[in-house]
Amino acid sequence: MVRSLLVGALLAGLVVRAEAAAPPAAVDWSAVDQALGRTGQAQPGDVHRVSFPRGDLHVTLKGIPILPALALTSWAAFHSTRHGVMVMGDLVLLDEEVNPVLSALFTAGFEVSAVHDHLIGTEPHVSYVHYSGHGGAVALAASLTRVLEVTATPKSAGAPAEAAGSIDTAAVASILGRHGKVAAGGVYQVSVPRAEQILESGMEIPAAMGVATAINLEPLEPGRAATTGDFVMIAREVNPVARALRAHGLEVTALHSHMLNEQPRLFFMHFWGVASDTALARGLRAALDGMSLARP
Repeated sequence: MVRSLLVGALLAGLVVRAEAAAPPAAVDWSAVDQALGRTGQAQPGDVHRVSFPRGDLHVTLKGIPILPALALTSWAAFHSTRHGVMVMGDLVLLDEEVNPVLSALFTAGFEVSAVHDHLIGTEPHVSYVHYSGHGGAVALAASLTRVLEVTATPKSAGAPAEAAGSIDTAAVASILGRHGKVAAGGVYQVSVPRAEQILESGMEIPAAMGVATAINLEPLEPGRAATTGDFVMIAREVNPVARALRAHGLEVTALHSHMLNEQPRLFFMHFWGVASDTALARGLRAALDGMSLARP
């Protein structure tokens, strides 16, 4: 009998290990895009990310027009795991859209992990709702489409507004020690992953799911740029990062969580600044130097 128990335990262990080693199921991302009415982009870590710019909004901060690629783009990031597909994202909403969207998310089976501001003093006021879900990829996409229909989010991206001027991307990349990409409207976007593995409810969360520091710069005239984004930090990094930002004249506009069950516990610090692109980059680099980051 003891031998039978030992054999049973060994077989159970082999099954668990086999399940753990099982690759995630293949997903037809074109079907997901069709359900969403948008074409997504493949990101590192086997992430499929789809963006929904709020081109319908005309938001300013201290008289500066905010382009969608700077801070007004809703998004959904899909990732296939051995337990099915998970989606995480962030919805950019006017005040009157927030609670109808919350109800639509709950009806569709999504979970809400945060409702808050990212910036101070936007006109009109804009809120951000963070959400997550698990299930079949196409079913999740169809449900998210129904949620977006509660809002005035455009059904197609449309032609982006162009920023005045341009960012000296080579100089900024040299200062930050990281290369980015030029997004719609001329906004320069840099993503900086953390060094350690991030887990949510025991599952690894790739950086492209929203757990990498995001730095965006929108060119202004003459010779200036606006920057915003968020630093993704563990607790001991929060105050060194905030001090570095303030020492370089950058505003700290929010400090909060975006997730509910992540390990290690993460804090998200949003910021705002207007100066030359290189001056902004120096302040942002000082803040990055206080964090544990993946090597470029």
